[in-house]
Amino acid sequence: MHFHYKLYKPSGYLSQFINNQLRRKNKKLLGELYDFRPETMPIGRLDQNSEGLLLLTTNGKLSYKILKGDTEKEYWVQVNGEITEEAIKAIQSGLNISINGKPYKTKPCQAYKIKTPDLPEPQHPIKPQGGNTTSWLSVTLTEGKFRQVRKMTAKVGFPTLRLVRVRIGQERIDQLKPGEVAVSEEFKL
Repeated sequence: MHFHYKLYKPSGYLSQFINNQLRRKNKKLLGELYDFRPETMPIGRLDQNSEGLLLLTTNGKLSYKILKGDTEKEYWVQVNGEITEEAIKAIQSGLNISINGKPYKTKPCQAYKIKTPDLPEPQHPIKPQGGNTTSWLSVTLTEGKFRQVRKMTAKVGFPTLRLVRVRIGQERIDQLKPGEVAVSEEFKL
């Protein structure tokens, strides 16, 4: 029998259970949020400054299917400035960014401007640069390289201020609050 969890990962936590890096001694880990089964693994990651939906499971085959397949992941992204249609079209078409120091062309994706979503207050105040204007967009990918969404918005001139993953496949963050966990019998993907 396998166990499946939906977690609203708060900003400030690493998407891991064990800290084996000397330079990250005092970082917050997932095990501080809930008493997960010992064999639980996160399916994918969210960087320390990102928040939102993180699926966890004791089923390695399911984890592999989601990570290596074409499962959609939707992010709501608050960016610095009023994002333009030109910038959104560039994100949709795919961009040349760098992943681990190597050039990488992102796959075409869905992206569109959205109204300010109803989300929990951010853990830290959002401070836009060069004025007080920010805007939001939804970005849906089937890949998920290291800090990809942040690199994409920066590439088009609108750095990410807040990034919240709201959906993986058909699983949504729903009404979870930061740090809350919901146990599922299975995931809808």
